Amino acid sequence: MITSIVETALAPPATSEPSKGRLAAVRLGKSIVFTALSLAVAFGLWQGVIDLLNLNPYFAKGPLDVYDFLFTGSEASSNRSTLVSALVTTLRDAGLGFVAGTLAAVAVSVGVVLRKGVEQTLMPIAIALRSVPLIAMTPLLTLVFGQGLLAVTIISGIVTFFPSLVNLVQGLRSVPAQSFDVLAAYGATELTTLRKVQLPYALPALFTSARIAAPGALLGAVLAEWLATGKGLGALMVTSSSTSQYDMLWAAVVVITVVSVLIYNTVTTIEVPVLARFGAVGR
Repeated sequence: MITSIVETALAPPATSEPSKGRLAAVRLGKSIVFTALSLAVAFGLWQGVIDLLNLNPYFAKGPLDVYDFLFTGSEASSNRSTLVSALVTTLRDAGLGFVAGTLAAVAVSVGVVLRKGVEQTLMPIAIALRSVPLIAMTPLLTLVFGQGLLAVTIISGIVTFFPSLVNLVQGLRSVPAQSFDVLAAYGATELTTLRKVQLPYALPALFTSARIAAPGALLGAVLAEWLATGKGLGALMVTSSSTSQYDMLWAAVVVITVVSVLIYNTVTTIEVPVLARFGAVGR
């Protein structure tokens, strides 16, 4: 009985399948356009700064230099292969960290909302840890967890955990009081209320944090690779800098930027249909 009431209240208006297909195509088209615009602005500013400050071309490479390095130069194929191999490692590291950090944030935020003692115990610790710069924490974490995948996952997970925790706690607490009254009147348990009302209401907060945390997890993985593991894009950037391979260094920066923009816009594109499915659009 409770389940049917809640699902009816949260269900979005019925739409025809062709309409859903058209909306999905429009969302995808907008995502592609905004991604292209974001990258065009970034590349334009990049070249503009180089020209304005008259930077040394030996160190400062522009968009055309990177394009030549990756696509038209004599060793372009080898350069792409090296970059793609490093990117795959970094995406794996960042993906694991993002998933681990998000799951931890969901678990802690649920505990914080359901039990006052959890908030009083864990939130001060979380805030204290957040105040420590990640670049200072990374060497310590690698000493404790080693220089392998586990350390990178933890570092990326930390980057994901804090924004997700704050947003999810706020989202779980955003449920109108009337919803709790209705469920209490039907004898709903605490778990049922959480599963049927609070978690759907927290979905917008989850996507808001994901837009920040997913690119952040990528940068966290790069930092960990830079300082600890000797693998992935971070290690490639260190090697390129120390051996004066500035074309490769700039290419790696471009790849990180492009992937971060793609991740951000992908999360935004996925957000609308997921929220519509759970009746959470516009909250």
